[in-house]
Amino acid sequence: MSISLADAYEMISAAEQNGVVLGVIFQNRYNPGSKLVKAMLESGQLGRIISSKLSVTWKRTDEYYSRSDWKGTWDKEGGGVIIDQAIHTLDLARWLVDSEIEFVDATISNRTHTMIDVEDAAEGIIKYKNGVLTSFYAINYYGYDAPVEIELHCEYGLAKISADTGTVILNNGHEFKAAPDPNEFIDYGNVKHYWGVSHIKQITDFYQALAKGIEPEITGKDAVKTQVLVCAIYESGKKKQKIYL
Repeated sequence: MSISLADAYEMISAAEQNGVVLGVIFQNRYNPGSKLVKAMLESGQLGRIISSKLSVTWKRTDEYYSRSDWKGTWDKEGGGVIIDQAIHTLDLARWLVDSEIEFVDATISNRTHTMIDVEDAAEGIIKYKNGVLTSFYAINYYGYDAPVEIELHCEYGLAKISADTGTVILNNGHEFKAAPDPNEFIDYGNVKHYWGVSHIKQITDFYQALAKGIEPEITGKDAVKTQVLVCAIYESGKKKQKIYL
């Protein structure tokens, strides 16, 4: 939502005071795999989540950062691999666990990039108040943009999300899978080719909410929970200590 948590809360307050609708793009919640896992968690078929993990291993070169005056800066972007590349995967994992965070314990570092001061690597744990412990690993100096991975070890099975595809294998052997429909395609022209169709799905939901006079699925109040998480990761990494929320 913003670089600082204070700015995010100010956005929410300004929207409320002026009677406008605030939505925040977290389009990966609309992916087929994400929806499958969320539905099976909510139905109780997976039981409680015991633990989870996520990884984001992408490639962002110094040339990538040289093309912008704000990418890879603390004051204009707010960070590196966490706030830019990994934030959507962190949001998905938090949304699936669906619990308040107890504490975050993280490390951040710049290991390969000479042009930036922000982190290109981050790892740590997120402890939720429902007992779930999520481990995370994010880098942006891998050889290519590998599919993001989320795994939830649950009471009655294992749920995995790889890129847009979700797979659930229950302890009784039953397996469920949801993958993108190859016939669903949005032509964005020569830009944003990586958007897929989930951006349009969320934007459509936003417009429909406006027309009906209701809140969209992802509001500022919901999205700020992920902003809190991101800021806690940075605070923990900079102070080298657990941050309790």
